[in-house]
Amino acid sequence: MPNLRDALTDATHRLGERVDAEMLLVHVLDKPRSWLIAHADDMLAPALADAYAACVARREAGEPVAYIVGRRGFWSLDLEVTRATLIPRPETERLVELALECLPSEAASRVADLGTGSGAIALAIAHERPRSHVVATDASADALAVAQRNAQRHNMANVSFLQGKWFAPLHDQHFDMVVSNPPYIESADPHLAQGDLRFEPLSALAAGSDGLDDIRVIVRDATHHLTPRGWLLIEHGWNQGEAVRMLLHNAGFVEIFTERDMEQRERVSAGRWLDD
Repeated sequence: MPNLRDALTDATHRLGERVDAEMLLVHVLDKPRSWLIAHADDMLAPALADAYAACVARREAGEPVAYIVGRRGFWSLDLEVTRATLIPRPETERLVELALECLPSEAASRVADLGTGSGAIALAIAHERPRSHVVATDASADALAVAQRNAQRHNMANVSFLQGKWFAPLHDQHFDMVVSNPPYIESADPHLAQGDLRFEPLSALAAGSDGLDDIRVIVRDATHHLTPRGWLLIEHGWNQGEAVRMLLHNAGFVEIFTERDMEQRERVSAGRWLDD
């Protein structure tokens, strides 16, 4: 029967990543990382050793750690994730930052989050702007169920959920802001068959030959759902900033800009709708 230190050392060797090995071990033990450090010499019971070995094997096969443990941190929130949802990524927090900069901190606002997945964007905005109401949509009933559980877990009363693709379930509703992290990878991109992306829902990743099919729809239809001076913010691929800015311009948006992520790649483009 190995102790925790030896089990962790072996898993680190197999995975080539100590962080992944630690995350899986604390998941199996249901203990914080600080406990693991203090109890490195404790023996790992056979049942727990088997559970840990199974988790390590899943990671060795390429399955993302977030799906194995069923959770991922985003913004200040701990979120449930499943294979029905994308795994929230740090670069998407840039979209949340920009949304908060454009939303008044005290006034009540209406925000739509399209393709909410785990609810990461909607819940982060709702958490930081408690006077706002966020309506989150998703075409996947399974993803929407995850988002709803995350909202309940964090006691978010200012978020509601509707099933349907993009604006379809919103009918004639209007919003002060629309945000979205839609699919934006080219359908033929070889990365879709590599790494963690193999396990994530393809419908939430790929969008046509140039990756812009869904963004075109969102930009077009946002003009029917934004209040005067309302904002549209869209996350996109690192090489799509110019194309998205042109889509916004051609649709009649103004004050158009693109912001970069932590790795200095163009990541979020936005525009303001002035027509009434």
